[in-house]
Order: sequence, then C-alpha cells, then structure tokens
Amino acid sequence: MLRRLVGYKFSINLTNNNLNTIMNLESPKVSVSKSPEDVFNFLADVKNFESLMPENISKFEVLGEDKFLFALKGMPEIILKKKEVIPPNKIILGAAGGKIDFSLIANITEVDAASSDVKLDFTGDFNPMMAMMIKGPITKFIETLVTSIPKAI
Repeated sequence: MLRRLVGYKFSINLTNNNLNTIMNLESPKVSVSKSPEDVFNFLADVKNFESLMPENISKFEVLGEDKFLFALKGMPEIILKKKEVIPPNKIILGAAGGKIDFSLIANITEVDAASSDVKLDFTGDFNPMMAMMIKGPITKFIETLVTSIPKAI
C-alpha cells in the first residue's frame, strides 16, 4: 500500500560543525630594521593597518581603539578586533561578528636590539568548500600585509 505525504515539510540540517576544516596559513617571514617593541607598537595601533592593506582596498574605517573594518573590491566587509596582545611578541586579531570565525596572528621575533622578524599566521574554521575558495586570496592578502610592514614603519 502506497501513501502520499501531502502537506508535510521535511528539512535536513547539513550544518554539522564536525565537517568544518581548520585552515592554517603562514606568511613568509620578513625582516624589519626596528626593535620588536617598535614593530609591536606599530601593529598594536589598529589605524596603522590601513598602510599595510593591498591596493584593491575599497574601504577602511577605524571603529575604536581595538577594532577596524576593511573591505577589498568585490569582497564583503570584514571587522577585525584585537583579541589578545603579548608585548612585544604577539598580537592576535580576530573576526568581530559575521559568519566567519578566524584569527590573524602577528608573531614578532627579536633578531637583535635593532631588528626583528615578523610572520603572520591565519587560522580559520571553514567548511571545505569555503576553505578551498578563500585559500588563495587569503594567502595573497597576508603576504601583502607582512611585506608592507618594513616599508610602513
């Protein structure tokens, strides 16, 4: 006997966080002719990130002492907020709101009293399709940021 199911709605929840991928990306390490304290102080001031942004930036706005908004052409606006600071070696910026959870970590290593190495790490929790789509643009973005630091300070 066959029965028809009329008027019933079925839904399947496909948003299982266990299917997400943790994506870790690293920028190249750059040398800066400044002390770790100078580099840290520069990066700790969120307004200075405007000078590090790529040429295709369409918007940059400081939203407070610890938060800024930026947008690249053709991309949605992203708000970054200082989550943790460990002077003079680490600054962690994280997504403030939105649907994407990620962190941008600036690691500053002393070479000597007047020079430092800086590397940016990006960590995000994405579904596999999103991770595949954004890996290239995010890699290029963090490389642009880190290679701009020696010129901007």
